[in-house]
Amino acid sequence: MSHGFRHNVGRIVPLAWPVLVGQLAVLGFATVDVIMVARFAAADLAALAVGGAAYMTIFIGFMGVVMAVGPIVGQLFGAAQHAQAGRQVHQAVWVALGVSVLGCVLLAFPAPFLSLARASPEMGEKVRGYLLALAFSLPASMLFAVYRGFNNAVSRPKAVMLLQLGGLALKLPLSALLVFGQPAIGLPALGVLGCGIATALCMWAQLLAAAVILWRDPFYAPFQVTGRRLDAPSRPALLAQLKLGIPIGATILVEVTGFAFMALFIARIGTTEVAGHQVAMNLVSLLFMVPMAIGNASGTLVAQRIGAVDPEDARRLAWHSLALGMGVAGVMGCVVYLGRELVVGLYTGDAVVVAAALPLITWLVIFHLADAVQAITAFVLRAYRIATVPVLIYVAALWGVGLGGGYLLAFNVGGAVPAALQGAPGYWVAATAGLVVAAGLLTAFMAWVLRRTTPAAQTAQARRPAV
Repeated sequence: MSHGFRHNVGRIVPLAWPVLVGQLAVLGFATVDVIMVARFAAADLAALAVGGAAYMTIFIGFMGVVMAVGPIVGQLFGAAQHAQAGRQVHQAVWVALGVSVLGCVLLAFPAPFLSLARASPEMGEKVRGYLLALAFSLPASMLFAVYRGFNNAVSRPKAVMLLQLGGLALKLPLSALLVFGQPAIGLPALGVLGCGIATALCMWAQLLAAAVILWRDPFYAPFQVTGRRLDAPSRPALLAQLKLGIPIGATILVEVTGFAFMALFIARIGTTEVAGHQVAMNLVSLLFMVPMAIGNASGTLVAQRIGAVDPEDARRLAWHSLALGMGVAGVMGCVVYLGRELVVGLYTGDAVVVAAALPLITWLVIFHLADAVQAITAFVLRAYRIATVPVLIYVAALWGVGLGGGYLLAFNVGGAVPAALQGAPGYWVAATAGLVVAAGLLTAFMAWVLRRTTPAAQTAQARRPAV
């Protein structure tokens, strides 16, 4: 049956909006920290920018490896192989535990990040405390990523959303209490360290709630995820997940570091510049949640149709999701740009920081539109279990054009860069150009993949998971 654009939008939106709300709750963790720490002290806000960049580099890179459970389970769910999907969840738990060990070590010893940012001893002490607290939260975050990937793959994003909203509801009072302190009960003001402790407490509470839901909700019974011991590590299943997960993690790592390292290099320019960048980047990250939700929902539906061996429907979903994402991103970018002064004013009342942030938002419309395209195409490609080529595209576009070009502009390498493009604005110009390149190349590659997909090839792929 042929499904038009409107019909497919009706399939995407019910899966996308819970993902969007849940991801906004996740981003709300960072937003709460930025707003509270911005009102606590500029030094702590600068430490949050550096520490947050380091944490996101580690967390999202490793989370990408765990994300392989989504496309694999989605295809198995589409093929009605529920028990095999549950076995893949067990193997994903082993992957999550493995990457958590390495991630905790990196967070506990952040010297490379501090060196890149040329952090002062005072800032370095604040960053170390913040990252050590987050090291305790990482295993819970990785295991919850398995729960999230599994639920999204079986079209249950609301189960994830409710827990993420609960986590944010707990995060708000905890962060306020720990950042500003409470002299009446003898609790000192911890500043940026308080943000890290609050996050760790919230993530473990969130994971515990997820485990209870998996155990008690009868929906999960056919998957046999609970009610028995954790499956022993399976070499074929782990290799299947790592074969997809490592390129996904590498892709996300390149994407995140392309922007996270912007904060580290901008920190060399000065506290005001990095604080303005932090505000602008948090705003862009908020906007990005919409196309990411659309991409997530589209990837889920495409993977399920691959498992059901319906290549025509999978192709239509891919193109319709891209059209939907571009339309929404264009409207949102224009609205925020037109009201940029009001929006930035919501983050901080510091006129100096506002003045540093506003020039960066000049590039917001193009930045956000390109960001939406690259995100949605990447999710669709992952549904086809294709993640290696995107790594190469991201390296060239985001590291080469974005990060490398930004360094040349920001620091006036060669001495011929106009004053308006030096400093933080130079990084934003180059980052926007890098996203445009990535979006164009990924779209062209997706078109090639979709043209080459045949029912026979899709049947073979749907049978590929090894458990």
